[in-house]
Amino acid sequence: MKSQPQACQRGQQALQGALVCLAMGAVWWLFPDPRLVLVMALLPLAAFAALRLPFFLVLMFVAFSFFRLHEVLPWLEPLRLPQLLAAGALAVLGWHVLLSRRIQPYWSPELSWLSGFFLLVSIGVPLASNSGEAMSKWSGVYVKIYCMTLATCWLLRRQQDFSLAARVFVLCGLLVAGVAISNKLNGIGLVEETRVTIGRELGSVLGDPNDLALVLLFPASFALALALRSGLPRGERSLGLLTYVLVVFAVLFTQSRGGLLGLLAVSGVFAWLRVQNKALLLSIAGVALPLLFVAAGISGRASGGAAESGVDESTMGRIYAWQAAWGMALDNPLKGVGLGNFYFNYFFYSAHWDGLNHAVHSTWFGVLAETGFLGLGVFLGLVISTLRRAWQACASPAFASAPAILAMSIEAATAGLIGFVASGTFLTQGFTWPLYLQTAIAVASVRWLAEFASQNATPSTPSAASPRP
Repeated sequence: MKSQPQACQRGQQALQGALVCLAMGAVWWLFPDPRLVLVMALLPLAAFAALRLPFFLVLMFVAFSFFRLHEVLPWLEPLRLPQLLAAGALAVLGWHVLLSRRIQPYWSPELSWLSGFFLLVSIGVPLASNSGEAMSKWSGVYVKIYCMTLATCWLLRRQQDFSLAARVFVLCGLLVAGVAISNKLNGIGLVEETRVTIGRELGSVLGDPNDLALVLLFPASFALALALRSGLPRGERSLGLLTYVLVVFAVLFTQSRGGLLGLLAVSGVFAWLRVQNKALLLSIAGVALPLLFVAAGISGRASGGAAESGVDESTMGRIYAWQAAWGMALDNPLKGVGLGNFYFNYFFYSAHWDGLNHAVHSTWFGVLAETGFLGLGVFLGLVISTLRRAWQACASPAFASAPAILAMSIEAATAGLIGFVASGTFLTQGFTWPLYLQTAIAVASVRWLAEFASQNATPSTPSAASPRP
């Protein structure tokens, strides 16, 4: 005789099956389209995969949202994959956190800084000078970045997860760099006659060469970490080297000064951790930066090139934008002008009006203008805290004996953070994906390293001179 709990469980399963059948029948009755047969047949499999592989779903959403894959490959645009992946990722995350409890949230000082900054940004939305624009950017972009940062941090739990994330980031970087190089060689989407873009005709974020350089910097750190990390399969190391080389060429083709600084910073971190003679390394870096500028053809740019004498137009435009940001912060020291509101307030604070509003072209001044001095302080706390923890992990005794994929992830996150700091002077990335993804990977990697160290710690044996109990 079957036990009562088992019979009750089977009854619940039968009821759930009947409800699903009724729902599918209702959909077919309302929309008798033959294509629905295929959709309904695949939907249970997709739901099963999403519940069993939540990190893969979150990772795909991050890849499409950050790398803009549907704009890099325009034939993906009609599928609305970012929207579908966003809904699925949030639903699966809620299911596993609140109901199944398969995901165990944890906390760290970096997540406290992150949440504090998110709270300040959220409070500033209804108080913004243009609350509609602030709400649009908060709900459309920033709240997703915050949620997915936590999700990525909590879902990176196994060696396979770190390996999958690295492969996806590197492959996406390879794809974006390949398309950028192809556009350059074929003269597609060039601005100022020489600077490469992607999807400019679609209004893509990658249609700005500075933003394209920013996106390319993120996979550069993972590609170089894969290429240089011994203990990984040869195929993965070769893929990392190929991606890094293509990313370097793609960044050069954007002719972005911030991108070149970030690329040099990312490469410099790996050199610093491996080269003993630091003076020689600094000398090489001093020579490499001008060479990169020459290779990128910065002097041939229509703006900021050699044709402009004195302080060039591009530099002066940044100075005027930074002055405007400072003025916005002085008038709104605690809350700033609001998320996404720098552009719309430029006219009121610019000392040089040329008939057009301009972007701030600086992470630090952008955060200062839109969140005030308080927001910038918390933002700097997030950056410094995360970078300090990641750098300490690279220098820890456990790092030398850690699994190759874990060491690779920590190095990639550390290099990416330093590249973010270097390029942030000229690129606006305070409310975009790179910092937050690197924070999630750094926090998860450091936590795994601490667990690895505790599991492999051997109890010290008492010396002969020590007294016995």
